[in-house]
Amino acid sequence: MHGPGSAAWLLVALCAATGAYCLLRMRSGVEEQRRTAGSEALMGFGMALMAIPAAVITPPRAAWALYAVVFGAAALHALWASRSSAHHLHHLVGTFAMAYMAVGMAAAPSGHAGHGGAGAPLVTGLLLLYFAGYVLWSGARLVPVTTAGSGAPVSGWGDRPELARACRLSMGIGMVAMLLTM
Repeated sequence: MHGPGSAAWLLVALCAATGAYCLLRMRSGVEEQRRTAGSEALMGFGMALMAIPAAVITPPRAAWALYAVVFGAAALHALWASRSSAHHLHHLVGTFAMAYMAVGMAAAPSGHAGHGGAGAPLVTGLLLLYFAGYVLWSGARLVPVTTAGSGAPVSGWGDRPELARACRLSMGIGMVAMLLTM
């Protein structure tokens, strides 16, 4: 990702913190939450690595090809998992977007996508629309709603739905920022 250095480092920090929290969520007692948290941790750390400014490290083209393979495999896994849960369709779009950006970075003349022209404008635009809509939708879900009764007590950090939603919102914002630089 190319852009202002401070913005890139903020994106690295946001994505790495999100990935770290998702690792904590993997300690949940609910199997589906653990599985989802693992996918989201991969996305968070992958986005953090992709967002490191090119002035600091310029990965070789083979690294971008490896990213494309890893996230392509994650997309296939999300496609398979979407049979049981519609939430995995969002993971499918996210992992596809990551593989798409990695291919764009590998194909870019300098090995980086930040100068425009990397990737197909139509695909980039569709992904931007999807993630911008997702950010608005998930942000609206964070607005507190008063309820008549309080729910069951939450046992740990991995089982806090509002933090999981904030985590997903952060990754959506990061994805929009990364797609804007393509």
